[in-house]
Amino acid sequence: MSKGAAKLHQEVKACTICAEHLPLGPRPVVQFSERSRMLIIGQAPGTRVHASGVPWDDDSGDRLRDWLGLDKDRFYDPDTLALMPMGFCYPGKAGSGDAPPRPECAPAWHDRILALLPENRLTLLVGAYAQRAYMPDTAKLSMTERVRRGGEFAPFVPLPHPSWRVRMWMGKNPWYEAETLPRLRAAVARRLN
Repeated sequence: MSKGAAKLHQEVKACTICAEHLPLGPRPVVQFSERSRMLIIGQAPGTRVHASGVPWDDDSGDRLRDWLGLDKDRFYDPDTLALMPMGFCYPGKAGSGDAPPRPECAPAWHDRILALLPENRLTLLVGAYAQRAYMPDTAKLSMTERVRRGGEFAPFVPLPHPSWRVRMWMGKNPWYEAETLPRLRAAVARRLN
């Protein structure tokens, strides 16, 4: 990792800009290198990820790795994959799930991290928060329609969030497993090989 990337990592890890709003306190979770060939922009860490400090270290991560056709070694290699959520810390609970990512985080860090990454990267937008932020022109489309039409939004690839709830969604949208996932795995393999 370059000195610039290492310094930025240290700054992110020391971030406390929204500490007063975080029920478990700040613990920014992110992974990147100036050589990352892919980027996944997700939502925010859950409690398991907050506890471990490892991005996607939960059932959602297992499902996402399966979708991508990647094992943990490749997934957690920062030269392979940058992992940057919309909110870097666990935001707490809201209703039946987690609260939205804190709004302070992305404006404070995303541009600085993106400036370090290679320009020709494959960028996956996992879930509605990332898609709304990076594909604002698609705001009137449902998440399902963005995912179905994913090939139209280069350089971005929109994906549903791989939480346990996605199983019902996949049951209603069999094209995702039959058509989208094989194309996604092929795109990931091309990018990484």
